[in-house]
Amino acid sequence: MTIALFDLDNTLIDRQQAVATWARAFAADHGLDPDAEAHIIDALRERAYPETFTRLRDELTLDEPAARLWADYTQGIAANVTERTDAIEGIQLLRASGWTVGILTNGAGDIQRAKLAAAGLTDAVDAIAISEEIGTRKPDPAAFHTALALCGSDRPAHAWMVGDNPEGDIGGAHQAGLRTIWLRGRPWPQHLTAAHHSVDTITDAIHILMKEGIQ
Repeated sequence: MTIALFDLDNTLIDRQQAVATWARAFAADHGLDPDAEAHIIDALRERAYPETFTRLRDELTLDEPAARLWADYTQGIAANVTERTDAIEGIQLLRASGWTVGILTNGAGDIQRAKLAAAGLTDAVDAIAISEEIGTRKPDPAAFHTALALCGSDRPAHAWMVGDNPEGDIGGAHQAGLRTIWLRGRPWPQHLTAAHHSVDTITDAIHILMKEGIQ
């Protein structure tokens, strides 16, 4: 069994664009100025949890309860996630060729599930591992081993990780014993071992996996 694990945010979906679009609408709805909008985007840049909105509520002196802000954010981000036909078609191609495909993502379960559904990915893969649900997060090797177990494997040497985050996706996968494909976009930390492959698009990554699978 050969397994491909994919990151979700900024790998299979464009999270940064969805956050920027949501923040612009949120700021307009609440009469916030451009500085406040930029502050929201910065606060949500890497990850967001319910407690993030407890802090933002206080910082921006908003009236709504933090739980309501989180719920609105979850719905709003999902609404701004677009279905990635290239990713879905690539995953289908891999699975038709005998690959087992999983998604390994950090984040809260409710919002990650909402994004997966909005992107048409929930039923496109064999397994989904979300950090809040599995109790460990990338780059901890345990997160990768758990994702592999959900895919029915305990053999990291027969698995690949595809992601955009050098530390979380690539560094963590190396520690766990997986091979890696890095989706370029962020600066590469010099202290990290290079990914096995570096690509510009998810389609490029899937082409590499297809070639590796038939060797």
